[in-house]
Parts: sequence; structure tokens; C-alpha cells
Amino acid sequence: MIAVILAYFSAVLGVAVAIAGTLRERRSVAHWFFVAGMAALSAEGIFSGLTADGLLPEELIYWQNWRLVALSFLPGTWLLFSLSYARGNFREFLRKWRFAVTLAFLAPVGLAVGFHAKLISSASQTEAGKDWILGLSATGMALQLMFLVSGVIVLMNLERTFRASIGTMRWRIKFMILGLGVLFAVRLYASSQALLFRGMTLSMGALESSALLVACLLILRSLSRSGAAEVGVYPSQAVLHSSLTLSLAGIYLLIVGVFAKVVVFLGGDDAFQIKAFLVLVALVLLAALLLSDRVRLQLNQFVSRHFRRSQHDYRVVWRTFTERTTRRLERADLCRAVVKLTSDVFQALSVTVWLIDDQNQSLIFAASTSISESSGKNLNAQVGDFNALTTALMGHPDPTDIDSSQAGWAVALRAWQPVEFPEGGHRICVPMMSSGELFGVMILGDRVGGVPFTVQDFDLLKCVSDQAAAGLLSVALSQRLLRAKELEAFQTMSAFFVHDLKNTSSTLSLMLQNLPAHFNDPAFREDALRGISKAVNHVNDLIRRLTLVRQELQINPVEADLGEVVARVLGELGPAMPVKLTRELRPLPKQLLDPNQIHKVVTNLVLNAREAVTTSGEIRVETEQWNGWTVLTVTDNGCGMSREFLNRSLFRPFQTTKKEGIGIGMFQSKMIVEAHHGKIEVESEPGHGTTFRVLLPLGKEFK
Repeated sequence: MIAVILAYFSAVLGVAVAIAGTLRERRSVAHWFFVAGMAALSAEGIFSGLTADGLLPEELIYWQNWRLVALSFLPGTWLLFSLSYARGNFREFLRKWRFAVTLAFLAPVGLAVGFHAKLISSASQTEAGKDWILGLSATGMALQLMFLVSGVIVLMNLERTFRASIGTMRWRIKFMILGLGVLFAVRLYASSQALLFRGMTLSMGALESSALLVACLLILRSLSRSGAAEVGVYPSQAVLHSSLTLSLAGIYLLIVGVFAKVVVFLGGDDAFQIKAFLVLVALVLLAALLLSDRVRLQLNQFVSRHFRRSQHDYRVVWRTFTERTTRRLERADLCRAVVKLTSDVFQALSVTVWLIDDQNQSLIFAASTSISESSGKNLNAQVGDFNALTTALMGHPDPTDIDSSQAGWAVALRAWQPVEFPEGGHRICVPMMSSGELFGVMILGDRVGGVPFTVQDFDLLKCVSDQAAAGLLSVALSQRLLRAKELEAFQTMSAFFVHDLKNTSSTLSLMLQNLPAHFNDPAFREDALRGISKAVNHVNDLIRRLTLVRQELQINPVEADLGEVVARVLGELGPAMPVKLTRELRPLPKQLLDPNQIHKVVTNLVLNAREAVTTSGEIRVETEQWNGWTVLTVTDNGCGMSREFLNRSLFRPFQTTKKEGIGIGMFQSKMIVEAHHGKIEVESEPGHGTTFRVLLPLGKEFK
């Protein structure tokens, strides 16, 4: 009688919840799926009550068949709900799961409707006569299996939604997900029992009705919370985010199902003792598996990474790490930044980085928050078996508790990281590896409060160490590239010096050869002095220009007018110009620039144009304001430059097309313009002249 009351009462409450779902201020797609699902549950509850109220086996079988027909609508409906409830990107999930949803609708409903009179094969009372057992046919077993699989997927989707929600969003949906979790957990248990024993009992139906009753109360609580309809979380679609607990439950049920099949093959219903024994063995095996230290560690790592709230704000840590290390071009600077960041993030007062010195077979002190540089240099340790140490470190790439290890390499590392605070916990070391190469080792100790490191701490520490190692690799490669560029520049400068000084030396050598024979000739002596003076001036000019390349560019910006700077240059150079010089200087607003440096740029552009044209040529100089820039344009109709020279050589030092040029002017001009946050554009064609445009931004602040 209690089973009948529970069934009818839960069905009525299910209808009330469905109606409450339709009265929401905002009716989303998920709410319509929810209403349909609650209606199907209510219909199943009514048929469950009619079954429990039956007296004859025929009545029980008849109503239980209809109950299974109602149950066949649950997989597809609730799967749709679990994919769309509270999800802002539910359309992506519905599109991705469209085939699974279609199958969840068609397969159970088609099976139940097509064989609605043959889902229950028999009805018999238990030996005590207190309960009825309704035997399942093969079709009924298939239907229960489909519901079991779909129920697991529904719970996995709801769990994923809950884990993706935060703050008030989680507060709004938690009772809905909790209620449905209770409902489907009980139903999964009932379905697994039905599959295991090939039958359903009326007492199990009463348990399912109780679960529906509790679920309805929790769902009503959720619907009463304001804003529940406006929740929109965005769960990840990654497969690895599925529930470990439900996956293990599914595997366990599959194993038990296989055992049940073996039991039926061995003795059928007469082998109940064997069934009980095998189920007990399965439970013992599952308990042993969960109690295994290795399994618990791996389970703890997985749960910590995928289910628990993050202990660290990884975005902040990574942004801070990038900001502090990006511009570190020396190993020592990079290591100092890394130990400071690591100490701040992990609240470890003692963090030290030791780098590998392959040549001296030792560890070199790099940086530390607890060891001074002088003390660190004194601690630079000669390793007894360097290869054994590096092999051990490469064999333990993850963070390791060296205080819990008695290995020789761990004992050595403990000696190089003294403990300042005995209550600071164990010391942790993590090798710094990148691209299979070991760069050093980082050791942490003296953690504030002695708090032990968690799995999330280890994961983040490994990431920081790997990124630091990648930074060390980048620094090493940058230094190699810098040395290669310095060698290339030296070779280029050497070639230029050799060529230029060779010509000067040849002139002086010829003069010295003629000096004994013509020394008394006044005209020869006068010509020789002019030649020597010219050679000295040439060498001095060469040295002066090359000095500009290695000098650090200093910009002193002030409020100035680009047009005034250009006018001053043209006033200085114009009278000496043997070619036509046209100027069109439009009014410009004042801006921040260094007049002296810009003066050099304008002078260089005008002189280059002068050297490119013949005496019948023309140079045109213009200034204007355009789209937030001030623009200086210098155009000539001279010899022009090839596209290959423009692309490869124009702005490189020691590259020039002029007989007397050194190739420094355009390189220097580009440096000055870029220091003003501007840019140089050039258009040129051989035989048709060249146009240079210098663009300087308006309103740009200098730091």
C-alpha cells in the first residue's frame, strides 16, 4: 500500500514541477526538455502505482509493460536536457551530440512501442510472499541497458555543467543538479539490479518513487531561486573532462554484468549462492583497487587536476612569469627573476637555482632567495659522479621530495640547500629541462607554515621549471646568434676597412716610392702634403662614421615642429645645391621629437637625393599631416635603386651604391625614426628616381 501511495504522490508532484517549469519568466530550450522529462517521469510513476495496486499476475505484467514504455522516453529527453541546461553554448553540444540524441530517442522508444506487450516475461512472488518479481524478456533487458547507459551520460553532462559554473551561477543550479543526481543515481542502481537478476521487484519501484519525490522537492527549491533561468556557463567539450567516478561505476557494472552472465550459464536462478559470492568478490576487488596506494595517488592527481577548484590563478601566474622573464637576456638575470617568482607563488622562503656546467663537471650557483651570491659561489659543488647526477635528474623530471629520498643524488642536493627553518617542511627539487636537455635544478624549501606541497603545486612547479628551462635555452640560442652576428659584422667591417685602407695605403706607398727622387721638388712636396692630409682626413672620417654604429642612440624629445626642422636643414643646404630644390612645407602641429636627431635624418635624405641626381635633376621636399602622423617626403628624379637592393641592403650598415659612401647614413636614419616610434617608407625604380617618406606619430609619449 505504501508503494502505491509513494508512486501516485511522486507522479502528482512531478506534474506540479513540470507546470512550475512552464511558468518560468524565460522559457529556454532546456526548460521545454525539462517539462517533457518530468511529464515522462510522472507517467511512469502513475503506471508504477497501477502496477503496485494490481492483484493478479496478468495485471502486474500489463501495467509494468506500459511503465517500461513510459521509461523509454526518458533517455532522449533527459539527454537533451543535460546537454542544454544552464549552458551558454548548448547549440554546439546539441550539434555535436545530434546522432547520439537521435539514437537515444529512436532505439528505446521503437523497442518499447514495437514490443510493448512483451517487455515483461513473467510475474512471480518471492519465497516469503512479500514481494513480486517481474521477469524481463530479452527486449526488456535491452531497454534497461539503454536506460543505464543514457543515465550515466546524463549524470556526466550534469556534473560537467556544475563543475564549469562558479559563484552565483553554481548557487542557482546546484539544487536542480543535486535533485536529478539523486533521481538518476537511484535509477541506475535499480537498472543495474534488474540487469543483474533479469527482473524487477515492486519494492525497487517504491525506491524509485521515493527518489522521484525527493528529486521534485530539490528541483522546486532550485526553481524558486531568482535568476535560475538566466544561467549560462560554458563547459569544455574535451573528453577528458568526463566523470571518473561514473566511468569507474560503468566499468564495474560491466564487469558485474559479465559475471552475472557467467552465473546464469553455470546454474541460472538455482545458483544464487554463486551469484552472491561473485558479487562479493567483485566488491572486494573494487575496494582493494580503491585502497591501493598507487591507484589512490593517480586518482588524487586526476581529481585534483580536473574536479577541484584551482589552487592557483594560472592566468595571473603565467602573465606575471612572462612579464618578468621575457626581456631577460642573461642567464643570471633570468634565474633571479625565476627564483623570486617561484618564492612568491609557492610561499617558499628558500628557492635556489643551480645550473649545469658540463665543462667543469659541476653545478654552478645561479640565483637564490636565501643564499647570497658570495656564499653561493663558495658552495659551487664539485660533483663526485657528475654523469650519475645528471642521469638521476633526467630520470626524475617531476618534482621530487629530496628529504624523503636516500638516493645519493638527493643527499647531495640536500647539502646544497641548507634548511633555515626546521618547521618549514620538506625540500623539493625539480630538474630544469627543455628539448631533452638538462640545464639545471631548482630546489625549494622553508615553506611558510610548513604547508606540504599538493598535486596542483607540483603541476604548476613543473610548468614553471619547464618554462624557465625554455627561457635558458632561448638565452643560450640568442647568445649564439649574437656572437654569430657580431662575427658577421666584424667580418663586414674588416672587409670594408681592408678595401678602403688598401686604396689609401697604395696612394701613400706610391708617394713614398717617389719621395727620394723628387724630395727637392717644391711642387712634389706640396702635392705630397695634400695627399697625406687627404688620406688622414679620409681615415678620420671613416672612424667618425663607424663610431656612430656602436654608439647608443640617445633621444631627448621636446615639443617641436617638424616643418621648422626641415626648413632649417634646407636653409643650410639650399644655397649650395647645384640642382633645382622645390619645397612645399605645409603647417604642422607641434609634437614630441628630438630636433637634433631629426635634423640628421633630413640632412641625410636631402644629401642622398643630391648625390642621386645630375645637375639637371630636381629634388622635392614636402611636409604634411595625415591620419595621426606628420609626414616628410623627399623625392628625386635620379638614378633610383633596384628592388633587390631595397629589400636586402638599403637599411643595413656598410651597404651602399655610392662610390664615396660607407652605407651608414640610412642605417642611422632608420634607427632615429624608429626610436621616435615612427617608420620610413621608400619607393624607387632604376632610372626613375626615389621617394622617401618619414612618418612620425602625433601624441606619442616617450618612456
